[in-house]
Amino acid sequence: MATDDLMNRALATLGDDGPLSVEAIHRLTDLADVPESMVITEVADLLDISPHTLRYYERAGLVEVARDSNGHRVYDADAVRRLVFLTRMRLSGMPMRDLQHYISLVDAGEHTVPERLDMLLEHRDTIRRRIRELSLSLTATEYKIATYGGSTGPDVQDPDTGRTALPHEPL
Repeated sequence: MATDDLMNRALATLGDDGPLSVEAIHRLTDLADVPESMVITEVADLLDISPHTLRYYERAGLVEVARDSNGHRVYDADAVRRLVFLTRMRLSGMPMRDLQHYISLVDAGEHTVPERLDMLLEHRDTIRRRIRELSLSLTATEYKIATYGGSTGPDVQDPDTGRTALPHEPL
């Protein structure tokens, strides 16, 4: 099951416009239907990333992976959960250097929780800004779709005035 499938499963239980909660994340990391140990190709398929990316994450110190008697990587549930988190953070734009620092703090222990919290608060603010920027881009796109006679669903609102924009008005 690819990361997109995991995300779709989590979001589907919330509905299209439902409020997001930590439950969506718990659903992403619920690995009950995943084998206790997995090889690199299975994890790559599960997360919809390449084996090369998994090896890179390992070399970068983001995840520790055991080896079997033949030297092949064996991922346990904890490693896969960490990789789910890492892929979500990368998708949200967190730079590798920040991920490396964050993981080094996690590995250093509980006394680093305040610094980890600061990092995540800052990243949350960055994500929120990107969401606002994307929402504005979506509004502009939907406005143009409506201008060309297409259907956009809910009325498109001018982000400055909050009123519904008419198709003949410039936005």
